[in-house]
Amino acid sequence: MKYKSIFISDVHLGTKHSNTKMLLDFFKHNDSENLFLVGDIIDGWAIKRKFIWPQTHSDVIQKILKKARKGCKVTFITGNHDEFLRPFVPLILGDSLDIKNELEYKSLKGKKYLVTHGDFFDSITMTKKWLAILGDYGYDLLLNVNQVLNYFRNRLGIKSRWSLSKYVKDNVKSSVSFITDFEDTLANHAKHKQYDGIICGHIHKAEIRNIDTIEYLNCGDWVESCTAVVETFEGEFKIINWLEK
Repeated sequence: MKYKSIFISDVHLGTKHSNTKMLLDFFKHNDSENLFLVGDIIDGWAIKRKFIWPQTHSDVIQKILKKARKGCKVTFITGNHDEFLRPFVPLILGDSLDIKNELEYKSLKGKKYLVTHGDFFDSITMTKKWLAILGDYGYDLLLNVNQVLNYFRNRLGIKSRWSLSKYVKDNVKSSVSFITDFEDTLANHAKHKQYDGIICGHIHKAEIRNIDTIEYLNCGDWVESCTAVVETFEGEFKIINWLEK
């Protein structure tokens, strides 16, 4: 499928839970004029703890570089997990690959969107990094529990996948409150800066909805949900869930 633009975030290369095989399959069947990598593509936090880099992680990097060589405009937006790149931005690598902290995107319908990873609007990440890192350990633990639970579900003949980490994110009151506050904060910032919408990642929850007058779009992640936001050549934004393909 060909799109005007594809937005993906939170791939977390360098972790064992990065779903690189699904992402490579997505790239195989989908192309675009623009590819936006909306932060946390490489997980510098995890690499500091333990270096994990299977061949498929290199394959993802090579696939992205190949797209850039073939004329796809690739823009890498830094996130908190790949913040090691921030001292060097803005960085231009050839004609088709840029690294930035954020950018303005104009849609085919003429609307202006702020594209940012979103961590700058997360008070925990910005003011209590130790707590954010502790939360990262906890998320990794939940992902490991997911693997165990799904193993036993498969042994019992239950084919559908169930995610404890997603359940916590969607149902625990404090988690739901954090996500709502995060979304509202980004929407308020976009409104203050006179954007029509905002495109982000960070919280691993794919979403397209209106918050007041602002269109809020979150790319989701390639750890659990395997989602992307795309703009079609008709100027419509939609979420692609590759697990459902």
